[in-house]
Amino acid sequence: MNAPADFTLDQGTLRFTGAMTLSCIHDLPARLDAIEEQPAKVDLSGVERIDTVGAWLIHRIVREGDVPVEGADEDAAELLAKVAAADQPLKIRPDPQPGFVRVLQEVGDATFAAARSLKGLLGFFGATVIGFWDVARHPRRFRGNAVARQFEVVGVKALAIIGLMSFLIGIVIAQQGAVQLRQFGAEVFAINLIGRITLRELGVLMTAIMVAGRSGSAFAAQLGSMKLAEEVDAMRTIGVSPMEALVVPRVLASVLMMPLLGFYAAIIAMIGGGIFCWIDLDIPPITFVQRVREVVPITDLWVGLIKAPVFGLLIGISGCFQGMQVEGNAEEVGLRTTASVVQAIFLVIVLDAVFAVFFSSIGWI
Repeated sequence: MNAPADFTLDQGTLRFTGAMTLSCIHDLPARLDAIEEQPAKVDLSGVERIDTVGAWLIHRIVREGDVPVEGADEDAAELLAKVAAADQPLKIRPDPQPGFVRVLQEVGDATFAAARSLKGLLGFFGATVIGFWDVARHPRRFRGNAVARQFEVVGVKALAIIGLMSFLIGIVIAQQGAVQLRQFGAEVFAINLIGRITLRELGVLMTAIMVAGRSGSAFAAQLGSMKLAEEVDAMRTIGVSPMEALVVPRVLASVLMMPLLGFYAAIIAMIGGGIFCWIDLDIPPITFVQRVREVVPITDLWVGLIKAPVFGLLIGISGCFQGMQVEGNAEEVGLRTTASVVQAIFLVIVLDAVFAVFFSSIGWI
């Protein structure tokens, strides 16, 4: 059992004895403060043990009186040195800065954060490609049940919300188009607007936004929770690749389901627009269908079908990437989930603009 910490002051030498630890110090700080005579040196040869609290008491005496320390063993001397090195002045409040400098600093920090995130996303994309390659080389490692489960999550369970959203969007396009075209007596051209914009742009774009908010966030939350529970580390320990078991099924499901969902959304939007034209413009459904077949080129369908799997790839990789970056606590899961949605939607819109310019340049307009 450690003896209580104590000291004696003999001819200017402050000699400590016992254990200089938190549990054995008791009222030692108060008795040290009561000393009126300034010691000439400190002797630790009688100290049995010392921890950070004891080292801080010794350092305080040394700092105030600039006195030497004798009798300290190697561990005590190292601890005293570390405590002395850590005793630095700390600013409670940062120095005030001009608003312009602060804005520039925040913009710079955001730029560096975006660059780091893009670098990490590209690295994760490379790891995903390697995961697909490994699964292709070893077909037995392909997890069909997991892929089928993700098909259900990404596709089947999203049909209702995507269908409702697309139906309403079709009505809005028809109503707004009819209102504007009525000024020129050309309400019938609302059919052109509905057919082209839903098949070419809004069908797949709105579907991608819905899938990013619904499935991409779910990917990030699921993988983030697994990281917190150390299930991902456990998979690595038993020799299972998280990329093959967790990431590949989710990305594959996103890539394959997005074209189907985009086409489904476009058809439902045209149905909504057709019903509005039938009710408000007295255009019967058969006329609506015939007009769509006449004015909508087949390239509009190909444009939507080509963009959809690319958008699905972005959504799947963004969700899984943010989920695999989770560290620390549940708050991090929420932040990464939000980041996955923002990142996926941003990338989808940027790439949609790139696609628009590309298809226009090759004559698919």
